[in-house]
Amino acid sequence: MATPKLIILTTLILLIHQSIADPSDESCLSSLHSSLSDPNSKLRNWTKPNFANPCNGFTSLIAGATCNNGRIFKLSLPSLSLSGSLPSLISNCTNLQTLDLSDNLLSGPIPDQISLLLNLAVLNLSSNLLSGQIPPQLALCSYLNVIDLHSNRLSGPIPDQLGLLVRLSAFDVSNNELEGSIPVSLANRSNGGGPRFNASSFVGNRGLYGFPLGEMRGRGLSVMAIVGIGIGSGLISLVISFTAVCSLVEGY
Repeated sequence: MATPKLIILTTLILLIHQSIADPSDESCLSSLHSSLSDPNSKLRNWTKPNFANPCNGFTSLIAGATCNNGRIFKLSLPSLSLSGSLPSLISNCTNLQTLDLSDNLLSGPIPDQISLLLNLAVLNLSSNLLSGQIPPQLALCSYLNVIDLHSNRLSGPIPDQLGLLVRLSAFDVSNNELEGSIPVSLANRSNGGGPRFNASSFVGNRGLYGFPLGEMRGRGLSVMAIVGIGIGSGLISLVISFTAVCSLVEGY
């Protein structure tokens, strides 16, 4: 049977362990801070000492961060006029469940390494200046409930793999520069009961087509267009033939 002294010692060791940040959290926060420009000094307490120990149990010492049992599990920094890019080392915040950097001026690509945040449930990078393609590796974040990437400059196709995210309940990639066909797995429910995500999730992408948006203009000629071309060609041929006959008659 454990003695009271041993129980107290064990408890103290656990408390000390919980109060010390995971080294991954430290490198994650340090890297993110280095990659961001903060013109309004909203990240004043994002300092090296706080990176080394950002959590005190459930209390965070870092602006915009929320802790859970001594680990960073939420980063919420919306509407702070932050610029810069997302570093690949953000993946070192391995306990992160929510990442909200919406309504800032972030640019550059979404790093593929974000897929290493296996506990991520909410990803909101909307209303920034992000470019490049949506990483298909996001499908590895199987707990994702929300992906909000609207109003950026993202290009390329919507990865088919995102349709594998069975927990996904909110998805918005509107107002980007995406192109190609909308994955069927995102447009239709698996039981065939109607659209999984409606048109508002996809509008504002000139090169994007397919249900629920409809076919892209210019991808092919409609039946009416083909008929119109045929009629037009026939009229032109008739005019040319009539002109030729008139010329022959005048020649006699």
